[in-house]
Amino acid sequence: MRIVIVGGSQFGVATAEKFIDGGHDVVLIDQSRERLDQLSDRLDCGMIQGDGTLPTIMRDVFQSDKDVLIALTNESEDNILSCLVGRSVGFGRVIPQIITADLLAVCEELGLSDAITPHATVADSIVSSIVDEADTEPAVKLHNDLRLVSHCVTSKIDGQTLADLDISDETRIIAHIRDTDEKLPDPDIKLAKGDHILFVARKNQREALAKLFSGTG
Repeated sequence: MRIVIVGGSQFGVATAEKFIDGGHDVVLIDQSRERLDQLSDRLDCGMIQGDGTLPTIMRDVFQSDKDVLIALTNESEDNILSCLVGRSVGFGRVIPQIITADLLAVCEELGLSDAITPHATVADSIVSSIVDEADTEPAVKLHNDLRLVSHCVTSKIDGQTLADLDISDETRIIAHIRDTDEKLPDPDIKLAKGDHILFVARKNQREALAKLFSGTG
């Protein structure tokens, strides 16, 4: 299968890695040459610098109606536009990531039935785990050794960026939440006390994360 991913976000990169590991042909599109250069040693896939909402870029990358287009930038509007352009070019399946819940109705009206909502999916998993299993750990179990963990920013790390956080290679940041504003992680996001950060971590890293986010240090 040939997969075209728009957006070198952390979610986009993780998705690309999964498809590459599965033996699929992957092409990653991102506007930042610097970002693509950073990923060149990590990802064994085609890379195109450009705006994934433009028909010219989509025509260049498109090969057949069996290609799948997945738009995973941190902007819901750009993801919708990329998929509409991709569909017009000929992609057989287009999948936008929707971070802004209000735009789901727009996707339905536009016939983008494969829209994915990662934050809503995570929230459903947390609620189900807590409601359905009284003895569930505070961290949601994703696999034998993986846990979904949420931590609140304390004064100890107030003012740092996501890139400043001293976390293990076995831990990944998947979302930054401030009030009702949910975003996929940008390394340059400046943290403020009361923010929440969602991680996927190996079980043995939970103690280190808890220490990092403790109120003292």
